[in-house]
Amino acid sequence: MTASGNPLLRSLPAIDELLRLPDGQRLVATYGREFATEGLRDATTDARRRLTADGTTALAAVEPAALLNDAERRLRALSAPSLKPVFNLTGTVLHTNLGRAPLPQAAIDALTAVAGGASNLEFDLASGTRGDRDSHVEDWICRLTGAEAATVVNNNAAAVLLLLNTLALRREVIVSRGELVEIGGAFRVPDVMSRAGAKLVEVGTTNRTHPADFEQAITPRTALLMKVHTSNYAIQGFTAAVPETVLAATAQAHALPFVVDLGSGTLIDLSRYGLPHEPTVAEAIAAGADLVTFSGDKLLGGPQAGIIAGREKLIRRIKRNPMKRALRVDKLTLAALGAVLRLYADPARAVRELPALRLLTRPAAEIDAQATRLLPALAAALGAAAGVSIVDCASQIGSGALPVDLLASRALRIVPAGGRGKVLERLARAFRQLPVPVIGRIADGALVLDLRCLDHEADFVSQLAQLRWSAAG
Repeated sequence: MTASGNPLLRSLPAIDELLRLPDGQRLVATYGREFATEGLRDATTDARRRLTADGTTALAAVEPAALLNDAERRLRALSAPSLKPVFNLTGTVLHTNLGRAPLPQAAIDALTAVAGGASNLEFDLASGTRGDRDSHVEDWICRLTGAEAATVVNNNAAAVLLLLNTLALRREVIVSRGELVEIGGAFRVPDVMSRAGAKLVEVGTTNRTHPADFEQAITPRTALLMKVHTSNYAIQGFTAAVPETVLAATAQAHALPFVVDLGSGTLIDLSRYGLPHEPTVAEAIAAGADLVTFSGDKLLGGPQAGIIAGREKLIRRIKRNPMKRALRVDKLTLAALGAVLRLYADPARAVRELPALRLLTRPAAEIDAQATRLLPALAAALGAAAGVSIVDCASQIGSGALPVDLLASRALRIVPAGGRGKVLERLARAFRQLPVPVIGRIADGALVLDLRCLDHEADFVSQLAQLRWSAAG
């Protein structure tokens, strides 16, 4: 329908007219004139489109108040941050898609302290000269691992990339075929090597590799021997792997560096706290590794970071690589990482205060008691639209750590009265649309909310009244 055929189109007010109204001025004061104009233009364009399409839109929809309300709704949505807190009830503690390790309060306080102004990021307060940003965490990394020196980059993949580009550019790196892992997002060890300019030399078979395989592969073009911890999968049965001590001796005999990529490396023996043993950085250093790479935001429980620890002369070469500047971390990461490392001075305190370790070691009885408290509130919020029950479940550590080991947990299992399929998807979406989105997992015809990671229980309960869902859609 054309403007001449629909008088409502001619009644649409001009943008300038809307901006002069009190509510228009309020939009300008809140969002700025340019942004407010954009919101009003979008609202007016949408009203014109709907009128042109069917001509049945009521007059109220094109009145100034309606257009201003529509514009404010659009501007509010555009201005809201897309990155927001969520309740991780998936059962995966270190969930890559949900931000991995939550930071402890000590780390939040540390990064807040330096976020709002200048800091001595690369300034030596004692000498009054330029400093090294790694100095804010290097001493603690060395103290906790036994390394001679350390450096920090954006993540562990960056650590491996930088190390290989520094020590193995246009040369060969020998790795067991059974350790050529792929991490999330189809990110593969061979691809990292290729991008770093190193040539991969595979030895052994998928399930068995022997010391002689490494010995026979060493040539004048060999740059280093590398062991990759298979943290995100396990091969069982007829298997053999070369111990780190043996690889270290082989590398030393040929005057080659021996590198261990631990991935989600940990700083303490988790078996002391009821978890399966995961190789520690200190163990790798003690076994003879010249360099170890590991993540800061997985089992360590800190911010996203990749750490390289080991021989001082090799770390010095890595720091001189021009790529180091492109991969370095900022003051916020260093502040948070430093606070986390200091917690490890007392491992028992680290387990209490680091959310990742505390959630991983959370007693099953505590989770069960929480499930009992929450069941009535959740059942009341859903009413007759769904049934809720408490069930046993198994949590995962996540982020590639201890992939075959599960943690006993308890969950609230929600079965919609209207059946499965799309009804279940709508139920999960309704939980995601709460003010603090609730992320569970769909399994066996139900939405399962694993409670292992549920902190802030009162906040979770208080928003259940805003749950908008029915089996009818």
